Amino acid sequence: MSALAGRVALVTGSSRGIGAAIAKRFGDAGARVALHGRDADALARTQAEIPGARAFTADVTHADELERMRAAIESELGPVEVLVVNAGGSFEPPCGIEDATEAGWHAAVSGNLTSAFLTLKTFLPGMQQRGRGAVITISSASARRPHVKNPLGYAAAKAGLEQLTQDLALRAGPHGVRVNCIAPETILTARNRERIPENVRASLADAHPLARLGTPEDVADAALFLASDQSAWITGAIIDLSGGAVIRR
Repeated sequence: MSALAGRVALVTGSSRGIGAAIAKRFGDAGARVALHGRDADALARTQAEIPGARAFTADVTHADELERMRAAIESELGPVEVLVVNAGGSFEPPCGIEDATEAGWHAAVSGNLTSAFLTLKTFLPGMQQRGRGAVITISSASARRPHVKNPLGYAAAKAGLEQLTQDLALRAGPHGVRVNCIAPETILTARNRERIPENVRASLADAHPLARLGTPEDVADAALFLASDQSAWITGAIIDLSGGAVIRR
C-alpha cells in the first residue's frame, strides 16, 4: 500500500522548486494533493504532473485568504491530514545591520514566520480535533548556522519557525498530531541553478562530505518519511538536510 494512500496533503508554496517536488512525491505515494501558490500558471503546470491534484491560490500572510482556502480544500478533497508549511523565501539581500532596512526585515518575518503561524493556526486545530495528522515545516540551515551571506531577517525568521515548530509539537502531540521540521542546506532548485554560477556551485559542493548539493527530491524524500507512519514516533525533530555540511563547521 502507498505510504499516504487516500490522505489529503496540502503543500504551501508548491508551484515550483522544493514545494513542487514534495507535492509530486506525495502524489506518487497515493496522497490527494492540494497545491498552493500565488502564480496560477506555474500552479497549473505542476498540477498537470500530479494526477488528481487540486490547485488553490491564497496569500498566506492573510488569515481570511487562508480560511477561504481551507474551506475550498475541504469541499473538494476533504480535511487536511498532512500539512507542509513551505511557502516563504528571501526578501532582502545579505547585508550587515547598518544596511538592513525596516521594510526588508518586516517582509522577511511576514513571509517566513507570520505566514507559517497563520497557516498553522488555520489548519492545525482541525487536525487536533480529529486526533490525527502530520505537520512539516520547511526551515533553513541558516536558522542555526550564522553566515555573513545569510539575509538577517530570513535567518531570524527561520530560527523563529523552528522554535514555533517545537512548541507546537509539544502542544499537539497529546492530540495525535506530529509536528516536525526539515532544515535544508543549499538546494539546487531551478532558481539556484540560474542564480549561482557553476564554479561557485562546485565550491559549495566540495564543502559537503557527500560532495554534492542537495536536490528538491532530497527534501521531498525526507518530507515523505515525516508525513508517513514510518515516522510515527517522531515529533519535535529538526532534521538537518545538509549532506554532512553541519559536521564540517
